Amino acid sequence: MVTARPVTAIPGRWAARGRHLAGRAVARGLASLATFGRAVQIGMSSFVYLVTDLVTLRFPWRDAVRQAWLLVTVTAIPAVLVSVPFGVIVAVQVGSLTQQVGASSVSGAAGGLGVIQQGAPIVVALLIGGAGGAAIASDLGARSMREEIDALRSMGVDPLRRLVAPRMAAIIAVAPLLCMLVIFMGLTTGYVIAVTFQDITPGSYTSSFSAFASTSDLAVAVAKSLIFGVVVVVIAAQRGLETRYGPKAVADSVNAAVVLGVVVAFGINLVITQLVTMFLPQRVG
Repeated sequence: MVTARPVTAIPGRWAARGRHLAGRAVARGLASLATFGRAVQIGMSSFVYLVTDLVTLRFPWRDAVRQAWLLVTVTAIPAVLVSVPFGVIVAVQVGSLTQQVGASSVSGAAGGLGVIQQGAPIVVALLIGGAGGAAIASDLGARSMREEIDALRSMGVDPLRRLVAPRMAAIIAVAPLLCMLVIFMGLTTGYVIAVTFQDITPGSYTSSFSAFASTSDLAVAVAKSLIFGVVVVVIAAQRGLETRYGPKAVADSVNAAVVLGVVVAFGINLVITQLVTMFLPQRVG
C-alpha cells in the first residue's frame, strides 16, 4: 500500500534548501570580504615598506630594476602592436563620422582625446593585468609551492617587504612609461591616417587637438595607469602568496590574478571617468 506524502513535507524541504542556499551565500560574501581585506592589507603594508625602505636607504634596487625590466620585456612590444591598430580604428571611425556631419576640423581633437582619456589607460590595464599580473602571480605562486615564502617567514623576513614591495616599485615606474608609449603611438598613427587617407590638413588636425586637449588629460591618464598597476600587483601578489599545494595551484592563481586584475581595473576606470567628468569637465575650444 502506497502512503501519500504529507503536504507539509514539500514546503519544509524547500525552506530547508532556501536556508542552506542563504547560508552559502552569506559564507561566500564573508569570504569575499575577508579576501578584500587581505588584499588591502597587502597593498598598504607593501606601500609602507616601499616608502620606509626608500627613506632608510634599504630598498632592494637590484630586485626592483630586474622586475621593471621583466615588465618592460613582456609589455613594451605588445603595447606597440596593440596601440597601432587601435589608433587606426579610432582615426577611421572618428574621421568617417566627422566627415559625414561636416566637422572634419575637429577630427584631431576627437581622436586624440579618445586615445588619451580612454584608449591608453585601457590598453595599459590589459597589458599590466595580463602580462604583468601573470608574471608576478606565477613567480610568487611557484615560490609558495617551493615553500620559499614559509622559509622567509621562518627567518624573520616579511615576504611583502622582500618580494612585493620591489614589484610594486617596478609597476609604479613602468606603468606611466607604458601609458605614454601607447599615447604616442596612438596619436602618431591617428595623425598619419587622418592626413594621408582622409584629406585632413596637418594644421587643422593639430590645431583642433591643441584647442581641446590639455595637460590635465595626460595627468589623468597617467594617474589611471598608476592606479591600475598598483591594483594589479596587489591582486597578483595576494593570489601568488596564497597559492595552495597541487599541480593546478599555480595555474589557478595566475588565472584568477589576470581575470580579477583586468575586471577591477575596468571598474576603477569607470569610476575615475565619472569623477573626472563631474569635477573636470571637458573644455570647449
